[in-house]
This record gives sequence, structure tokens and C-alpha cells, in this order.
Amino acid sequence: MIPLVDPFQRAISYLRVSVTDRCDFRCVYCMSENMTFLPKKELLTLEELDRMCSTFIRLGVEKLRITGGEPLVRRDIMTFFRSMTRHLEAGTFKELTLTTNGSQLERFAGDLYEAGVRRVNISLDTLDEQKFADITRWGRLPQVLKGIDAAQNAGLRVKINTVALKGFNEDELFTLTEWCHDRDMDLTFIEVMPMGDIGNEDRLGQYWKLSDLRDELRKKYTLTDLPERTGGPARYVRVEETGQKIGFITPLTHNFCESCNRVRLTCTGELFMCLGQEDNADLRSALRNHPNSDAPLEQAIRDAIAMKPKGHDFDYSRQTVDGRVSRHMSHTGG
Repeated sequence: MIPLVDPFQRAISYLRVSVTDRCDFRCVYCMSENMTFLPKKELLTLEELDRMCSTFIRLGVEKLRITGGEPLVRRDIMTFFRSMTRHLEAGTFKELTLTTNGSQLERFAGDLYEAGVRRVNISLDTLDEQKFADITRWGRLPQVLKGIDAAQNAGLRVKINTVALKGFNEDELFTLTEWCHDRDMDLTFIEVMPMGDIGNEDRLGQYWKLSDLRDELRKKYTLTDLPERTGGPARYVRVEETGQKIGFITPLTHNFCESCNRVRLTCTGELFMCLGQEDNADLRSALRNHPNSDAPLEQAIRDAIAMKPKGHDFDYSRQTVDGRVSRHMSHTGG
């Protein structure tokens, strides 16, 4: 089987799959409070998701990250995770993981481990209960903390993803860093990205450059750059005083596209070759119009990869939100 290689000779080995656009939170940088969600008939069924992901695995994808919305609010989603277990057991791909807000992990952590998941990324921007309620609008911090406990007790390796937000969690920089160290969890900071209409929120006002955040960390810690890559866009440092690893995802201050090895599948079967571009390919039609053959789907995937751009256009440097894309992060799956 010829592997998936884009026009810039980057091998595509990483697929992020949004299984739902729905979420039980309404984070202010991700969604508007009164979201209109997709009709269920437009979503890929769990069986279609299995067939789609299995096709990508056959074409050389080695890592699947399941996202949303919040993936664990999708009804019967564990059926899909268990179906992917067969590929792990056969050795046809290397890793099945997910990104979650943690709200449902108390229910599902053990089942996820049994299905072959070994790592989870949990989105958490503050350890202050009131601030957490404010930024998620609907979320409850104690529920998430119980989910983190359940994940670690089940044997899952936890990484915390924190969106850096000016005027919101600047004062928690060291608190979050030390909390993650004390619990033996990795930590990655992410720059807020200009995606979707989020109502009255000020996207530019939220933006905290991670180069500035790193400068703040250096006031207390010695940071050593690491060559490590995990198949994603993060760049890592080691905190010499604690030994912990901290990642930085910087789509705005540092374009990380030169090593991009991933594409994103939405819950409706659209393939986005770049998070920061609007171009996409409809894979659902190739899937549904040919129920007895995967050949048209394989060709549609190859045609899509042939259109993968060199990089995104996110830019705040002119004090405007340039490079904005219209869809919400919950639609693409991060």
C-alpha cells in the first residue's frame, strides 16, 4: 500500500477524529453560549466512523486522537473505542488516544484503558472553581478533578492542556505548573486560536503570547529545550528544578507547519487538511455512496491529501484577528 504523503513530502500518519460537535461545556474561546448543533442525521454513525478510521489505518495512519466537542458525551461512544482495539491488537497502528474536558472520565476511564487507550489529554485552564465556572459557562471543576483522579487510578497517563488567556490565568502560571508536577502530569500551554464566532468575547484581548509566558516561567525556573516530538505541534522544555516536561503550542508566534503530519476528520465526514484553512474534502459521500467498496474512499482520501497546504495563516501581529476561520473549534475537533 502506497503511504499518504502530501505535496511537501510530509508523511500523514496522524488522524484527529471529531466524533461529535456537542459538548457539556461552553468554553468562551471555543463556542458561543447558544450553539446550534448539527442534525444527528448529518453525523457519521459509529459504524461509519469505524470504516473511515480503518481505511486511514490501512493507508498508513499510526495514531488516532478522538476529539469533539466532548467525545465522551456521544451516545455509545465506547462501542467505537472497543472496535478500534482490534487494530491495536493486530499491530496495524500504534496509538489510540483522546482529548477530553474530563467531565465524563469518572464514568469511562476504566473502559478506555481496557479498550487500549493509554494517554488522555484533558483541557483545563484554571484551578479556581469560580473562574472555571466562568470560562466554561456550564462546567463544574470538582467533576473534572474527580475525572482526573479516575484516569490516573485506571492507569492512564494524563497531560493537561491549558489555553493561555491574558487577564484570566496569568496569575495561575506557577500554580498550574506546580500542581501538574505534584501529580506527575505533563502540561502543555496553547495560544488561543481565531476560530468561529464566540459572541461578545474579545479574541484579541484573550491572546497571551507564549513567548511572554515562557519569559515569566524563566523568572522562577531554568528551562532546557528538548528535541522530543510526539507527533503533534508542541515544542517541549524540561524544568530543571522539578524535572517535569512542559509543552508549548504556538500557532501564532511560531508557525509549526513544516513538520505537520496530521489531518482532521469532522463528525460529518469532512476532512480538513489544515486546522487554519477552510479547504476541506467531503469523504462522507465516498463512504455512503459505495457501501461495498472502500476503493472510492481510499481515492478520495488520497485526493484530499494531495491538496494539503504548506501551512496556516493565523496572525495577530497587526492587532487584528487575521487568518480567522469561520467554523468553531468544536466542529473540527482541535
